[in-house]
Amino acid sequence: MSHSPVKQPDIRPVREQDRSMIDGVITAAFDGADEVALVRKLAADGDIMLELVAEIDGQIAGHILFSRLWVEQSGNRLAAVALAPLAVSPEMQRTGLGSALVEAAHKLLVQQGEVLSIVLGDPAYYGRFGYSVADAAQFESPYPAQYLQLKYLTESKPCATIQGKLIYASAFGEN
Repeated sequence: MSHSPVKQPDIRPVREQDRSMIDGVITAAFDGADEVALVRKLAADGDIMLELVAEIDGQIAGHILFSRLWVEQSGNRLAAVALAPLAVSPEMQRTGLGSALVEAAHKLLVQQGEVLSIVLGDPAYYGRFGYSVADAAQFESPYPAQYLQLKYLTESKPCATIQGKLIYASAFGEN
């Protein structure tokens, strides 16, 4: 008898009735409620640019959210997105579910016209998706530089280096 492989998740946009299940996944993944509060505030403030869940057999097993982020340079503001949080229920971690969410989200962000994504996280993990600590080094950010990473969502990098101060949604606190 062979083991059945992990079922392919249904990756889809969040529905309002998903909120309590999402809260449970985030709480379990992060061992606390800070990220739940962040997601709730981003939603209440209208700062969510893309939010997806991975559903398996009617249960939400993963969640990803991108909020509006601004890059302020020389008095101008360039629109970008911030990936936070990415959560996978502990029993589904290391199954490829997080990767599937990131890859699906990146495709949708490109379709929405987004060009730049920033994440604060483990470079070994996010580097697999093209995020780079070196590319993010030119930004002024309230977060530790060794975890701040940038990904150009389109194939071609802009001619000029993008730099400036990162302005996060107000749910993240003072910038």
